[in-house]
Amino acid sequence: MFSALRSRAGSGRRHPRTLWPALAAALGIVLTSCTFAGSAETDAAATTPAPGGSRGSDDRVYVTNQQDNTVSVIDAHTNKVVNTVKTGKAPEGVAVTPDGRHVYIADNGSAQVSVLNTRSNKITKTVPVEKSPTGVSISPDGTSLYVANGGSNNISVIDTGTDRVTASIPVGKSPVSVTFSHDGNTAYVANSGSGTLSVINTRTRQVTGNLPAGRSPVGVAVTPDGKSAYVADEVAARVVAVETRTRKTTQVAVGEGPFDVAIGPDGKSVYTAVLGPGEVSVIDTAGNRVSSTIPVGSTGTDPFNIEVTSQAVYVTEQAAGALTVIDPTSHKVLATVTVGNSPYGVAVS
Repeated sequence: MFSALRSRAGSGRRHPRTLWPALAAALGIVLTSCTFAGSAETDAAATTPAPGGSRGSDDRVYVTNQQDNTVSVIDAHTNKVVNTVKTGKAPEGVAVTPDGRHVYIADNGSAQVSVLNTRSNKITKTVPVEKSPTGVSISPDGTSLYVANGGSNNISVIDTGTDRVTASIPVGKSPVSVTFSHDGNTAYVANSGSGTLSVINTRTRQVTGNLPAGRSPVGVAVTPDGKSAYVADEVAARVVAVETRTRKTTQVAVGEGPFDVAIGPDGKSVYTAVLGPGEVSVIDTAGNRVSSTIPVGSTGTDPFNIEVTSQAVYVTEQAAGALTVIDPTSHKVLATVTVGNSPYGVAVS
């Protein structure tokens, strides 16, 4: 929760870890396994590139540096920083279009989204949104960008053809992240302030349900078949697995402070960035159990946001000012790349 609070404030300031017990008590909502009524998620497997998923061989990795007001551009083949681009204030969430031509960056402190042209490595446009934009996600067809505005309790919808806001969708309190189902028909929003997961019909742009998702849901990801959403519940030290048809939930215990989740392209593994112990927890989706843990730094390095492709697992480490690159098969750390101050989001083209 302290990280979610930091991201909404856009200051990058750390909250003492001694606040954990008080925060947990203040937000003491117990999540039990239950079933909810609601519209069914499609069963169809993805036929379009997964949001944040692999499109073949990785080329560039983009990391937002919250306190430097920059984005580090990394060559995925050499794991070297090849460019650093100035952004607005306190950049956080980042997403790449399916064609790899543009990168969208949520500038939390500037209440805007910056648009980076990947050919020129320049910001070509800024799009005003609402208060404290934090998470961003691009629809699988590349036509829409959803922006989670943590200070306004809504989602801004940006048409990527015109780079204009075309809609505003009210959700729960303090939304941190947003992601699409792989068919693009549904978006899921993790609301850290209300402990819910908002479900949006992307055709009508209406919320069809708000599901209990723990004490402080922050990161969210959806399996390729659309049957399950996984939510990082930061304060409760767990990942909540939500069956999208039945709304049944399963709790998976991980280390202290899980902030983000990402699902492998085959849908068999969920990778969780866990702040407290400095590790990535790997969850087997077949049994919803932690199958392994990957140390990525000492306690206090703050593994924060995570992205997975068929080539690598990428994890930003806020306190260490680094991006860790992991082999998704052997689970060995391949490289540690020094980036800017307080790296937050990561996206791959």
